Amino acid sequence: MALWTNLVEPEFLEPLRRVVAEHVEPQADAIDRDDVYPVAAIKALARHGYNSLTLTPDQGGAGLGFAHCAALFEEASYASAAVGISLITILQAQTIIRLFGADSLKAAVLPEFGRGLITSYALTEANHGSDIRSLDTKAERDGDRWVLTGRKSFITSGSAAEAYVILAETPVGVSAFFVRRGMEGVSTEEGPNAATFGLRNGPHVDLVLDGVSLPADHLIGVEGKGVRQAVTTLDYSRTMAAAISLGIARAAFDGALAFAAKRSAFDRKILDFQGIQWYFADMLAEIDAARLLTHSTARALDSHSDIARFGSEAKLLASRVATDTAARAVQICGAYGVMESARFGRYLRDAKAYEIAGGSSEILKNTIAKRLQQHAAEQIAEQAARHREDRP
Repeated sequence: MALWTNLVEPEFLEPLRRVVAEHVEPQADAIDRDDVYPVAAIKALARHGYNSLTLTPDQGGAGLGFAHCAALFEEASYASAAVGISLITILQAQTIIRLFGADSLKAAVLPEFGRGLITSYALTEANHGSDIRSLDTKAERDGDRWVLTGRKSFITSGSAAEAYVILAETPVGVSAFFVRRGMEGVSTEEGPNAATFGLRNGPHVDLVLDGVSLPADHLIGVEGKGVRQAVTTLDYSRTMAAAISLGIARAAFDGALAFAAKRSAFDRKILDFQGIQWYFADMLAEIDAARLLTHSTARALDSHSDIARFGSEAKLLASRVATDTAARAVQICGAYGVMESARFGRYLRDAKAYEIAGGSSEILKNTIAKRLQQHAAEQIAEQAARHREDRP
């Protein structure tokens, strides 16, 4: 009996796992060690249709729901969270264009994802960090074109991206734009703080925009609504981030379980010690709970049901579970757990990094708290309305 319940049909999972085993697993350690973008793995996944699962067939996609997308992120990240984070920046760019882009931009760009287009979601600036409400990068109209000037910083997947979604400030507010790497005035620079200790898919680069001229339809959505569009997109990607954390947690759990079942100490298998069994019982319950929440949230994306709340809850819980699981896996494996030749250090580094990347746990708690405040205000308003109706 399989330990991990299939949350989508086996007909989808079995070929996916074969592709991951062939194209992701063999590269996983080298990707992390060398801190390189996994171009070959991403292109291979695209060839098998996994980079465009939720796009419609006329857009070059499979027309599947987000539960299948979550399964992709979980299975890919079981082998390599760096591949998962590479897929998520592709999904972010894909999603904001799909939801808000002009028809001409959708027609030109969305089919490219099925052919392996690598993209980056370039929002951050050195002087503003997570605050994207006002930016130093500017966009101005020049006839029927836009001209962008500025610098985006610490950009995930930026070292290999072939195109970027960026935010820039226009006269009416922050707006989103689609920019290709080969455009005149586009360049990248690698600063002294480009490397991270986890989720290592290549150096985080600065994206320099020096008078980049864009067609009018490369404005994504409505001018001045870029922050709202970007946050809506993050609601989708946070759910997939939770799935990445689940992949890390499962890999750490399975690795520790295999070690404990084979290793002996004091004439007993490590797994036969009750204290070790309790470790595994707690981890299994926590991973199962996080998986159920995450996959329920993925299905809520299809109906767009309270996704800000559920996406934040899923990432908050799954990232914490992944870090706790990876840490306990190290403890269970003892000296082997801290060896560089073992994978537990990678699991722990990746898991901890995702308590910060893609929306820190504190930001997620704020989002959940705002939903609670909204609910409380609605309850008070309903009670007041009933009180007025009951008055003679």
